[in-house]
Amino acid sequence: MRCIVTAGPTWEPLDRVRRLTNCSTGSLGGTLANSLAADGHEVILLLSESATWRQPLWAVRVRPFSTTQSLAEALETLAAPEPTAVFHAAAVSDFTGGHLEAQNTGGAWESLQAGKVDSRGGPLRAELVPTPKILPRMRAWFPRGWITGWKYEVDGSEADALARGTAQLGAARSDACVVNGPACGAELIWLRRDRPSQRFTSRSLLIRALREALVS
Repeated sequence: MRCIVTAGPTWEPLDRVRRLTNCSTGSLGGTLANSLAADGHEVILLLSESATWRQPLWAVRVRPFSTTQSLAEALETLAAPEPTAVFHAAAVSDFTGGHLEAQNTGGAWESLQAGKVDSRGGPLRAELVPTPKILPRMRAWFPRGWITGWKYEVDGSEADALARGTAQLGAARSDACVVNGPACGAELIWLRRDRPSQRFTSRSLLIRALREALVS
């Protein structure tokens, strides 16, 4: 089967030299891509230019991405009507930099236009603008796709995290969601439509289940 895996963090500019990004190495997506290729699948890995995971890749085509927009464009170019398994494990920045303000000597805030903001100029205020969500657009790009999203949750209880994962399934019209993060403790919880959730204590066990799901 044709498989597309996204891995690693996107970044968004604050100015021409500073960035907003997420904490992600790209290791889970990269390892999953290798495993799928070992099973004989045609694998395309969209790997962040900022990913620190750089292990050898076998029989995997790699395409780089940087910003959230570049990742969305890369996925759209791969759009296809035939069955495709999409594993969206990339850590996508939810915000990009917007309006910048600097505090003048009188204490008032003034709009700031600079390619590189002067760090000696005193306090700054940066507007954070939400980036367009990628996952909800995938169903249009891959109408017969088997689409798996990720939901990393830090705050709240496990029940809260699972509720957000379930909401993602509905909003994005995806087929599965992997919920993880501090809210879930050490477990990775795999949610699928009309099937009981499954819990895994390691990435390797999750990857095995994802691989087996493609042949079941």
